[in-house]
Amino acid sequence: MRAILLAAGMGTRLRPMTLDTPKSLVEVNGRPMLETQIEFLREKGINEIIIVTGYLKEKFEYLKAKYGVTLVHNEKYNIYNNIYTMSLVKDYLPDSYVIDADIYLNKNFIDESIDKSTYFSGYKEGFKGEWILEFDADNKVYGIRVGDNEGYILCGVSYWNEQDGNIIVEKLEEAINNGDFENLYWDDIVKDNIERLDVRIRKINSDDCFEIDSLEDLNKVNEYILSKVSKEKEA
Repeated sequence: MRAILLAAGMGTRLRPMTLDTPKSLVEVNGRPMLETQIEFLREKGINEIIIVTGYLKEKFEYLKAKYGVTLVHNEKYNIYNNIYTMSLVKDYLPDSYVIDADIYLNKNFIDESIDKSTYFSGYKEGFKGEWILEFDADNKVYGIRVGDNEGYILCGVSYWNEQDGNIIVEKLEEAINNGDFENLYWDDIVKDNIERLDVRIRKINSDDCFEIDSLEDLNKVNEYILSKVSKEKEA
């Protein structure tokens, strides 16, 4: 088992913080988000970690000595969506976690004994344009749609076993070779082939994981953490 961390994005909505710091290395709770992910993975015995860089790639170099990670550079990070990023590391995908590096993990819900392909998902409200999971009573995902308001949404953490990983790699290669992928995300490959995959939802608490897309998101998470610490001290 290994992990792929997608860290190629520019983080323009977090400027000026990201003018000289990649979004995934912005600190939350006193530590870069990406380091929190790496340490959680290592706590669960997952030590083979591949990080796909793009914007400010040189800022990630210290992670090789500190954690022994593998860095793969996406030189087209400012041209394509993350489907191209994933194509560069597709051979690592079977039996691998995939984590968006711009999310803050507030709890270590990584499961080192997992065997089914899984989207980890928290119930969220009041959102717009998020990827919503549709699933049955057995938690088998049968659809993914982009929508608003409320539901269990993609939180940026998933696991892909050998069988499903190989199917995704095949379809990913087809999309890249066809050349018509400029507007696609790698989750589009899953969405468009969901009937061939055996994917489950693993429900997590809504505050186990936070997406940090903007300064507003960052401020909300920092306020949440301060509030939580204050309540713990009072208790």
